[in-house]
Parts: sequence; C-alpha cells; structure tokens
Amino acid sequence: MTPSAPSRSFLCLRHGATDWNREGRFQGLTDNPLNADGVAQAHAAADRLRHVALDHVVSSPLVRAVTTAEIVAAARGKTVAIDHGIIECDFGSLEGQTIVDVMKANSLKTVEDLVSILPADGEPWPAIAPRALGCVNRWLDRFEGATILFVCHDAVMQAMSEALCGRWLKNRHGTPFHYKRSDQGWTIKEIG
Repeated sequence: MTPSAPSRSFLCLRHGATDWNREGRFQGLTDNPLNADGVAQAHAAADRLRHVALDHVVSSPLVRAVTTAEIVAAARGKTVAIDHGIIECDFGSLEGQTIVDVMKANSLKTVEDLVSILPADGEPWPAIAPRALGCVNRWLDRFEGATILFVCHDAVMQAMSEALCGRWLKNRHGTPFHYKRSDQGWTIKEIG
C-alpha cells in the first residue's frame, strides 16, 4: 500500500472536453472552458451517477472541472467545494503544444512515456499523486463515512491510479470511476 493511500473508497470524474482537448493539446493550468461536447459529457456523467449515493462534490478550481462539477452537483441538489489539491499538472512550457508533436519530437511511443520528458518549469510527475491523494485524504477524514466525488483532470486521475493500482486508466472525458479499497488492495472501475 502506498503510504498516502486513502483509508477508504472514493469517486473520481474527469471534466468534460474543451477545444484544446479536442485538438490534443497539453492544457495543464491553462483555464479553458468546456466546449459543447464537454457540457454534454458533464450531463451524461450526472446521469451515470444518478443511482450512486453522493454526499459531497469537490472540484479542481479550473473552470472546466468546476463547470462539470456544478452540472453533476445541481442534478443532485448539492453544492461544489473547490480544492487546489486536485488541480491539473502544470505542464510548464509544454502547455499549448500538441501531444502528438511532442511525442514525435521525443521519439515516445506511448502517452505514459510523456512523464519522462516533463519540463523543469512544470510540476514533476512524482509530485502529483501525493498532492492529489493528500487532498482526497483530507476530505475523507473530514467527512467520515460520506461518499465523495472528486472532479479533476486526466493527469491527476492517472497519477492516483498509478500510485494505488500500479497502472494507468483508460480515461475519457466525463467518465466517472470508483476508486475502491478492499483488504486485497485497490481497484478502479468505471461507473455506469
């Protein structure tokens, strides 16, 4: 078990798509809004979560996550809390560049390989999981027994998945996941 692993299960949702997502660009801390597809994905996520008990919705402060969280929360009569602990990775000088171009320029074969070339002016990959899991832990400790949904970003969800399960997710925009802790360890399953 990872030392920073949460004491219990939680839910996580990647925000809906933006124009930069559709263009395959590193977005990081660039605060782009959802596009029409992203808004539809947020509504679809709310529908997928309709049968799931939901006590709290916590969002990254970036507008694409906040808008997604607000759509999901409104469908349940909940409010959204903001926490910087689940903000997206700062990709530094890569922000705005296309992922395909960066992969070609660095002879990378998989998206997972990108973590090996993150620039020094951004956030180091090993820092993301402790930051995000620290946020999750604070909320789970604060609201013992509550079901909490964290609305965040791909790199955050991938870092937590890697730390808890040793693998990356097949993560799409507006797709909710259950990060489940058991005596055997962690599993991550798509909801709906």
